[in-house]
Amino acid sequence: MLTQSDLQIPTLGEPTFDSPLLTDGATTQFTRDDRRVLHEITYHEGKVIEPLGFEQAGARERVFFEAAKTKAAIVTCGGLCPGLNNVIRNLYYQLHSNYGLPQVLGIRYGYQGLNPAEGLPPLSLASKTVANIHHQGGTFLGTSRGQQDSSVVVDFLESEKIDLLFCIGGDGTQKGAHAIAQEVQRRGAKISIVGIPKTIDNDIRYCYRTFGFVTAVAESEKVIDCAHVEAKSVAGGIGLVKLMGREAGFIAAAATLASGEVNFTLIPEVPFELEGEQGLLRKLERRMAQCGHAVIVVAEGAGQHLLSENKSPYDKSGNRKLGDIGLLLKQKITEHFRKRQRTANVKYFDPSYHIRSVPAGAADSLLCEQLARHAAHAGMAGKTNLFVGLWQNHIVHVPLAISTGEVKRLDPSHQLWAAVLATTGQEKW
Repeated sequence: MLTQSDLQIPTLGEPTFDSPLLTDGATTQFTRDDRRVLHEITYHEGKVIEPLGFEQAGARERVFFEAAKTKAAIVTCGGLCPGLNNVIRNLYYQLHSNYGLPQVLGIRYGYQGLNPAEGLPPLSLASKTVANIHHQGGTFLGTSRGQQDSSVVVDFLESEKIDLLFCIGGDGTQKGAHAIAQEVQRRGAKISIVGIPKTIDNDIRYCYRTFGFVTAVAESEKVIDCAHVEAKSVAGGIGLVKLMGREAGFIAAAATLASGEVNFTLIPEVPFELEGEQGLLRKLERRMAQCGHAVIVVAEGAGQHLLSENKSPYDKSGNRKLGDIGLLLKQKITEHFRKRQRTANVKYFDPSYHIRSVPAGAADSLLCEQLARHAAHAGMAGKTNLFVGLWQNHIVHVPLAISTGEVKRLDPSHQLWAAVLATTGQEKW
């Protein structure tokens, strides 16, 4: 159970410098360290409430680092996600143009760029370098999976005289950032480690929405609508769409609601079976007999118990390797209907690499700007071993110690899944 002490943000020391934002000519609203955003905002009338809150992000009047003598670095890790370049660009402008840092480095190809034995030398970012990158998908810095020895990383940070490291990535990246911050603390070094959570699956704990998620849902809706057109246009048409979602079904659920054309939504949090009277195949058969077409959306991590186990079950980031549930469903559906001498014309869509590679939409672009700006504020104030995330519609500081190692999952008892069931009309498994 969380306590307020669990939410305490580590710092490198007392801030002793006036913020450069005091004299930048702009009107800046500063945030005090004791300002909190409630962990829970709903309550039962008459119940005694024990306030529990995250530290609110924002610019501080006093900062830990002297801007003119401070060097920052930015690294992007893991899979692609809409908005990575937006975060890089906004971080650079906030650090260089607003705070006045003389140098901001871009680390090449993920954490391996923090190991001189494996990575390429960092880039020195400039306005002309980042000016137009937000119009492009992917990350212009490059990315990779897997962590590096934290002692090697901190050696590199100290040798390059890097004071601030911004780590953009998912749970594996944030676990790596936590390990780096712990090594920094062990040495007594004055290096701030700030995470910016990135996962298209929206599965980071204590972060209501990660950047890229809304864009992914919008792109997924387009694919589902195309699958519906395909299914309706042929006899026995079945549109089968596999979406991203390793451990959490947020994209599949949200895209289902956005489209309104889905008949079966399959997610990792709700196990299903293929065979039997209440299995997917018989339910699909009944749907086809009634309507002549169907649309199925499956998250990539759903139904993994139906596939043979992988001999190498984890990738370099520590993620469980998944079997291809989409191809399995296509095969099983086709075989099932063939045995019953019924028409099944399965149209299979797997848009995962397309979706994660597109530029960020407007909503995600706005969120990227907020996260980048507040990450810069946190780092300059000397806060460390945290990520900045969206909570109760505010940007907050979340300690990496409590957020990493366990993904956020869709709760089948909550309203999101109830809305999916109501929209699809599918029965509970």
